[in-house]
Amino acid sequence: MIRKFLAFIIIFNLTACAELQDVVNSIPQGSGGVLSNADIASGLRQALDLGIDKQVSKLTQKDGFFGNELVKILLPEELQKVDKALRDIGLDNLADEGLKVLNRAAEDAVGEATPIFVNAVKDITFNDAKNILLGNDDAATQYLTSKTQTALYEKFHPVINNSFAKVGADQIWANLINKYNAIPFTNNVNPDLTDYVTGEALKGVYTMIAVEEKEIRTKVSSRTTDLLQKVFAMQD
Repeated sequence: MIRKFLAFIIIFNLTACAELQDVVNSIPQGSGGVLSNADIASGLRQALDLGIDKQVSKLTQKDGFFGNELVKILLPEELQKVDKALRDIGLDNLADEGLKVLNRAAEDAVGEATPIFVNAVKDITFNDAKNILLGNDDAATQYLTSKTQTALYEKFHPVINNSFAKVGADQIWANLINKYNAIPFTNNVNPDLTDYVTGEALKGVYTMIAVEEKEIRTKVSSRTTDLLQKVFAMQD
């Protein structure tokens, strides 16, 4: 994954910090200087900030989840039988609405993510950047996960719980599940939808940041600042 974020292909073959610094010091900065440790960390921050600004913000809009096949929240396994049973007795519209409101709750909650991501990105040091540069393909995602997942879950969970009431999901799913439980010869279900949607919303957030990673790595036009152009120039 990180190759989608940071482009120093030569650096990926290095194993020592000293070797890394030698390469960093050899990168021209356009004005006759070189890229400093602070420049490298700042370039990474800018790339992550773009992912947050351009992609995560899209998830907060109507159909940000529901209309995006990359992150659309589908039903958990225990509710797939509910969906099928309701459709079998002609309640397709109710089943469709039940799926939609789960996504609406996630869209409502993701607005809480931005401040947490901003704080995590702000704290990136050169050592963080070095480890990401020299890390595995998913090093950037793992960095963000380690810094934000717990805080995001704690922030998302109550918001999604409240969002269920706000978007009518609690009433729709209470009605849907009651109708299913009333069908003869079915086993009653009572899933924890708040926990499920919270987890799926987190997956969606990280997925969309990965989308912007790829854009910055593969498209020069996506490097919208001088620093991004300099930091990512080595991959070209």
